[in-house]
Amino acid sequence: MMSCKHPFDFFSPFGCIRVSGIWNFWNTQYTSESSDQETLMKKTFRELVIYLVFLIFVCIIAFGMASTNMYYYTKVMMDLFLDSESENHVSFRTVASAEDFWKFAEEPLLDGLYWDKWYNGDPLPPNTAGYIYYENRLLGVPRLRQLRVSTNSCTVNEEFETFISDCYAMYSEQNEDRNPFGRNVQDPNETAWVYQTQTELEGFSYWGKINAYSGGGFVKDLDLAKLRSQEYITYLKNSLWIQRGARALFVSFTVYNANINLFCVITLLVEFPATGGAIPSWSFNTVKLIRYVTTFDHFIMACEIIFVIFIAYYTVEEIIEIHVTGIKYFANLWNILDVGLVIISIMCIIFNIYRTSTIEAKLNDLLKDPLKYANFENLGFWEMRFNNTVAVTVFFAWVKIFKYISFNKTMTQLSTTLSRCAKDLLGFFIMFFIVFLAFTQLGYLLFGTQVQDFSTFMNSFFTLFRIILGDFNFYQLEQANRILGPIFFMLFVFFVFFVLINMFLAIINDTYSEVKSDMAKQTDLFIMSDYLKQGYGKIWDKLGTKREQLEDYEKILSTGKKMHFNDWKKQLLEQNFNEEEIEEVFAKYDIDGDRYLDPPEQQKMLAELQKLKTDLDATKKADANNFDDMLRDEDSDAEIEGGGDIVHSNEFLVLTRRVDRLESTLIGIVGNIES
Repeated sequence: MMSCKHPFDFFSPFGCIRVSGIWNFWNTQYTSESSDQETLMKKTFRELVIYLVFLIFVCIIAFGMASTNMYYYTKVMMDLFLDSESENHVSFRTVASAEDFWKFAEEPLLDGLYWDKWYNGDPLPPNTAGYIYYENRLLGVPRLRQLRVSTNSCTVNEEFETFISDCYAMYSEQNEDRNPFGRNVQDPNETAWVYQTQTELEGFSYWGKINAYSGGGFVKDLDLAKLRSQEYITYLKNSLWIQRGARALFVSFTVYNANINLFCVITLLVEFPATGGAIPSWSFNTVKLIRYVTTFDHFIMACEIIFVIFIAYYTVEEIIEIHVTGIKYFANLWNILDVGLVIISIMCIIFNIYRTSTIEAKLNDLLKDPLKYANFENLGFWEMRFNNTVAVTVFFAWVKIFKYISFNKTMTQLSTTLSRCAKDLLGFFIMFFIVFLAFTQLGYLLFGTQVQDFSTFMNSFFTLFRIILGDFNFYQLEQANRILGPIFFMLFVFFVFFVLINMFLAIINDTYSEVKSDMAKQTDLFIMSDYLKQGYGKIWDKLGTKREQLEDYEKILSTGKKMHFNDWKKQLLEQNFNEEEIEEVFAKYDIDGDRYLDPPEQQKMLAELQKLKTDLDATKKADANNFDDMLRDEDSDAEIEGGGDIVHSNEFLVLTRRVDRLESTLIGIVGNIES
């Protein structure tokens, strides 16, 4: 089979087809045929400029989605529904039993959901009904949902079977009770006693503190009126809706604030573990589901369109680079990061389209039936995951800048040090995690029944990380076990903190010293700072040439006599000016068109030439100051690294110009020889 060797050759039935023209726009350092360092640096610099523009749009979109109003909105809702207390001083945070939940539901929950009076007791006007804090519209009606487990879903020990007849296991979907219960026979039309599947409720799984729960269950929707909702809660309480076998109770509703265009999807969960009691948890997802309302929102939409164009550009670039380099492309960590960023960005674009279409459909359904439960749980959950993904994308997008930067030796030393000590670090981390996991299991088994920080394996794992950072509670360990607690603590600090952590630092320090020594000995490569210096030198050469031309003009005009165009042209041709420049300048100042430069016209030209010289000197001086600062930093690095002599910036520029002139002369000589 024929293979195409050129990076932009693609195989077809008609042979290799070279794709050029616009495809050269994606000609990067990986697809370039040139091995010249300066050429590769130019391509890298072009990639950096394009990527910085892309990063600006990414940041605009990301921070345009976020707002400090989200925090205050979440805080207001949490203070209202978590910290408001009943007459018996029960808040949602302090719910510890089914009885506490009903006390919370009858007072703080209903008072928070239904605001039918002003603070002075006057009734609210009809058009403000259904608002929380007079500003936040309650969408639809709140919903209560319960999950239960079946009777005898666990096995009772034979020795206790005679006086323990029922057994209710921890929650799992296999143990879930889907049979009607309670007052189902007396109230056959009441949904609270009949199980509905996750598909029927359009629900989704929820992860609580103890278990993950399905989206089905026994459901009771409240009403838009406070009195009616109070009757429902009283009915459920008196009918013993929460019985043995109840494992989770959800209170779900959504509010919308039009002032700041934000939704708050609220879920209050009370888990009833098999041990008895109740464990409360909650979720407040403040999200912006309606994206494009204000002028700034439409500006963000325009930035999103540009973002899509950038992603299309980078997608083509990655495909071309993979086509050129093959499987070797994925040997570079930066290339894997590039592909990951493109994939994550495409997923975000797809979700953005899905969210925009879904929210419109849900709002239309809600407007048709205001008494319907507004199910925004699924959308709110994925919107939060979307926001998290965007945050991670922005983080890695900033990290990716290191791929292009090689301004000085410090950057090169950092990357070289990490790559060179990678194998040593891998071996160290294997040893570290063996020791660390051993202490994790020891802490979980010793203190898991008494200390909350060690109550689960994951809690024990993160608690030991906190001990490394100095965040620990030694008194709890000592109280849990007066002998093994202090021994465990001292052994962990000695082996992990004093031994392993110092081994890690020793590996980094030794490798850094080796890299620093090697870089001091090797010949300097052409890095991006050299490319920028060369660009500055060329600019200064152009400024110097232009100033010499102005001085030549002044010499010719210094006689003060009336000058004909032919005399003007003859003298300037001797100064190596081209005829177009001579004609252009003469026509500009020959105001009367008589092909002579009169003394007044010459004076005007001299004045403008002097002004141009002054501007050029000022520009050159400003650039020289900036360039001197950059060179001074490079000189400092050179002095530290090599300890040799320092070349002053002015001497460096003189040498650079001499090399450029020598190069031009050699090019001319070679051309003559070839001719």
